Amino acid sequence: MDRSVQPARRIAGGVRLPGDKSISHRYALLGAVAEGETSIRNYAPGADCASTLHCLEHLGVATARRKVDSETGEPAEKIVITGRGLCGFLPAKDALDAGNSGSTIRMLSGLLAGHLFRSVITGDQSLQRRPMKRVIEPLTRMGATIRAREGNLPPLEIHGTRLRGIDYPLPVASAQVKSAVLLAGLLAEGQTTVTEPVQTRDHTEIALAHFGAEIERKRRITTVHGGTPLKGQKLTVPGDLSSAAFFLCAALLFPDSDLYLQDVGLNPTRTALLDFLSSMGAQIKVLNLGESSGELIGDLHVIGGRLRGGQIDGEMVAALIDEIPVLAVLGTQTEDGLIVRGAEELRLKESDRIATVAENLKRMGAKVEVFPDGFAISGRQSLSGAELDSFGDHRIVMAFAVAALVAKGESRLHNSEAATVSFPGFFEQLERIAER
Repeated sequence: MDRSVQPARRIAGGVRLPGDKSISHRYALLGAVAEGETSIRNYAPGADCASTLHCLEHLGVATARRKVDSETGEPAEKIVITGRGLCGFLPAKDALDAGNSGSTIRMLSGLLAGHLFRSVITGDQSLQRRPMKRVIEPLTRMGATIRAREGNLPPLEIHGTRLRGIDYPLPVASAQVKSAVLLAGLLAEGQTTVTEPVQTRDHTEIALAHFGAEIERKRRITTVHGGTPLKGQKLTVPGDLSSAAFFLCAALLFPDSDLYLQDVGLNPTRTALLDFLSSMGAQIKVLNLGESSGELIGDLHVIGGRLRGGQIDGEMVAALIDEIPVLAVLGTQTEDGLIVRGAEELRLKESDRIATVAENLKRMGAKVEVFPDGFAISGRQSLSGAELDSFGDHRIVMAFAVAALVAKGESRLHNSEAATVSFPGFFEQLERIAER
């Protein structure tokens, strides 16, 4: 579906964000291998997290959507998962379909590796182009047999076994691969230790502790002990900070913006975005800080204003990997622009995000220098309305919906439905706060 976006003069109002996608995946997977019921409020509404639920259902896990709290009788939209215990999955009759979700295929593979049956897990055309070597390697070391297409591409055929715990140094920082190994470690004999080159988001570690796993953490080293039963939990998913990034950057495009975001997840391993924006001169206040199911949560108040430029490299790349597309858009309106280096990982996402960001910016008349590992974007640029493409990538289409707000003239976004992967109501929310 194509969608037209008109320029705006400022961003104002309030936004309540969908549940955090990363946390929703993890709560669902852990609920499935726990004992008893797990209820999840504010579960992420996008197609990616729906793919996780669908895969679990095909493995014999009962899931239900309830609109009333069974204990209080009060309205309460939530997902309820009836766990099957650590090794309780049933063989799926057909291939499991992860859709567009790299989180689903990688993390669920960790659990499937410890079940004593054959599974096949695949995804859409985009996912089938994403290499899986990083998750195949450690799970194979733990004892599973995994076959893939040439180039370690999905579908994956997984022959599960009684896994052995391992010590695994991650060659590249990846929260998904770390999580796959830790989830496999739940089902393994002995202990499994993962060492990260730089710290990535730690939602899995927090959730494991919340569900009762025997887990030890020391900076970038995490150890989980296999065989400890998990207990179902009552959980609430914070608002997604990666989704908040689009609204924060939209507000920062205009000096007169005034935006309030409620109940946002503020896990310290995710707030590099706020630190980076603040380093550029953004005025962002954190209010009403609290906790939800072990995760920090709070409100954000942002006031528009002129920003300096910035550079993303080194350890910052892993911390900002999802936000780089929209930060690239924001970079065009800063004093000094934006430089991104050491971000080869962007080429392995739902699209080659180095290429797709550069292509859309160039269509809007921006100056972009592309490198194998990133790009350099000049600041203080005037963008023109243009024909833009999502390239089937939710973060690309949302980033350029934001770009269209500051362009001169109308922009058309082709295949805008890509946004539903993570944020089905994105365009409606953006229109509501865009003043013209």
